[in-house]
Amino acid sequence: MSRETSTVIDGLSYLECPRWRDDRVWFADFYTYQVYSAAEDGSDVRVEAEVPEQPSGLGWLPDGRLLVVSMRDARVLRREPGGALVTHADLSGHVRGHPNDMVVDDRGRAFVGEFGFDLMGGDPLDTAVLLRVDPDGTVTAVADDLWFPNGSVITDDGVLLVCETFANRVTAFDITDRGDLVNRRTWATFGELPTHRDLDNLLTQVVVAADGCCLDADGALWVADAVGGRVLRVREGGDVSEEISAGTGVFACMLGGADGRTLFLCAAPDFHEDARKNAREGSLLTARVDVPHAGRP
Repeated sequence: MSRETSTVIDGLSYLECPRWRDDRVWFADFYTYQVYSAAEDGSDVRVEAEVPEQPSGLGWLPDGRLLVVSMRDARVLRREPGGALVTHADLSGHVRGHPNDMVVDDRGRAFVGEFGFDLMGGDPLDTAVLLRVDPDGTVTAVADDLWFPNGSVITDDGVLLVCETFANRVTAFDITDRGDLVNRRTWATFGELPTHRDLDNLLTQVVVAADGCCLDADGALWVADAVGGRVLRVREGGDVSEEISAGTGVFACMLGGADGRTLFLCAAPDFHEDARKNAREGSLLTARVDVPHAGRP
């Protein structure tokens, strides 16, 4: 089945981390340094936060306060009821690259991935950690040796799924009551683990560069393929049941809308920093799908 995509917002730089909350789609825009929200059809766009050091992952505490990853100064920010952004957690002593995507559980514990190396500077890949930020701001490394941990979801039965963008896989962990990650295993495989670490050669070995993702009510994962210009509906093990071509690069996705069946896609021609900073070619696309949203975010 071929599904059509529609552009609902355009003229931005590079969108990431879409979320559905309070009957609106929320997303970060890296190089306008703002977090936005909008109605399902892309109307009524609002600036929700300004993050001068580049916003990325989004989530909410149980009391409704917004959390935002601030990439370049390696912090998680918290929006207070009056709108002020304050430091929720300082990640700078725990990461080697920029922190990026984030998922927050029902207790307010945020699981935050990081690059692990200077991606935009052209450094060779180094593995990265996954951090847990507790509601009081305490930071703990809960997993390591991850190949660019990126989009993450938490299933309704307490499993954390993490896309390893450069490893051709999605990795699963069980979350203990204390918030530790145990029983590490591969949830889906798209290809062999690359043998190259330099980015140009590494990318030739990446079959699916799993970036942002979201879960549906049948237990399948919609995954944005950062090098394939598409989103894939993936079942446990790695079988692809559906593919939607975006006609451009697509780097994150989220199910939402009034019935949970609108798939929001964050699109741009590529992920190269200089190009995205100097153009306004980022857009938010939508497609209608059959199975509604589940899990977190």
